[in-house]
Amino acid sequence: MFTHANGVVMSGPAAFEAEMANWERGCSPRNRMEASCLELALEGERLCKAGDFKAGVAFFEAAVQVGTEDLKTLSAIYSQLGNAYFYLKEYSKALEYHRHDLTLARTIGDRIGEAKASGNLGNTLKVLGSFDEAIACCQRHLEISREQKDKVGEARAQYNIGNVFHAKGKQLSWLMVHDSGDLPDEVKETLEKATEYYEMNLKIVKEFGDRAAQGRAYGNLGNTHYLLGNYDDAIAFHKERLSIAKEFGDKAAERRAYSNLGNAHIFLGRFDVAAEYYKKTLQISRQLKDQAVEAQACYSLGNTYTLLQDYEKAIEYHIRHLSIAQELNDRVGEGRACWSLGNAYVSLGSHEQGLHFALRHLEISRELVSRLLELNPECPEITLLRASLGKKNVGNSVLENNILARLQWDNLNIN
Repeated sequence: MFTHANGVVMSGPAAFEAEMANWERGCSPRNRMEASCLELALEGERLCKAGDFKAGVAFFEAAVQVGTEDLKTLSAIYSQLGNAYFYLKEYSKALEYHRHDLTLARTIGDRIGEAKASGNLGNTLKVLGSFDEAIACCQRHLEISREQKDKVGEARAQYNIGNVFHAKGKQLSWLMVHDSGDLPDEVKETLEKATEYYEMNLKIVKEFGDRAAQGRAYGNLGNTHYLLGNYDDAIAFHKERLSIAKEFGDKAAERRAYSNLGNAHIFLGRFDVAAEYYKKTLQISRQLKDQAVEAQACYSLGNTYTLLQDYEKAIEYHIRHLSIAQELNDRVGEGRACWSLGNAYVSLGSHEQGLHFALRHLEISRELVSRLLELNPECPEITLLRASLGKKNVGNSVLENNILARLQWDNLNIN
């Protein structure tokens, strides 16, 4: 069995290979249909492990069509199908197959299988925004893991529950209008629940000596404390995350830790320290040849130098951000860059340039809202935003400003 860092359980080849070995030895006779099903499933798993989920799905679907009388094998195939569809971002299909897996696991009395299926359902429901249902599934995973004295499953369930509460807290904060630094009670309670489960997870993975899992727990604890406004705690956790990332030579994780450290220092008013962390983020993003992350680092540096009142340097970074955003056809990023450039030029007294970029920002924001409404007039983002602003008929100009502002807030914390 192998597990992705986001907590989705992937059944390993052992179950299928054991069945095939039994068939070949004659210990568990199967007709040709059974063998074909198993062979197709094994090929599907091989393709998924190689990262070709579309081809893997085709083989798993073919295995289901061929059929098998072995419910445990069928359960494993459903689990693999659910995971493959999850990685393809076809979440409704993932949900369908994980539910089939859960039903079969319960039918044959496979408690560990039921726990894993419940966890996979929880992860899928989280992505779909069904947080309460996701928590119930992950709690079931946790309960069965404890019942079966499965410490690995227990740690995984705790991590997944933390992720659901974290995601729910972020969404609630996005939707609820509140003053900076003054979180609504519901948001605070939800995020504090996330920290509780991450702490429980951290305790177990420390017992195992699993440094990679510890790194993930430290990073998520840092992110959650950041959202709670506990910036000193966030810094402490992100420094632990940074240390483990360096230990593993994990440049992507190191880059995220530097970025999150910069974010936390910003809110403590330590702008010069934040700038140094963002520069390290920028350096690694260039090493990784990740233009999207390079653009975000330039944006953060531009804003930091604006706070330091070094407007010329701020403009330099925002122009680089704008250039990359245009190259990537990232209209949201382009809008952010234009807004920031407008402010920086006005601060320098270059009002004509400031007006130019402010008008470009307005044009882009109108385009984004129009495109969103054209694609789906009743899209959840607009509906929820109107609700959070307290009006059903909020005009597009208000939506334009709020959507871009909220998109900027959502990008502050890099998971």
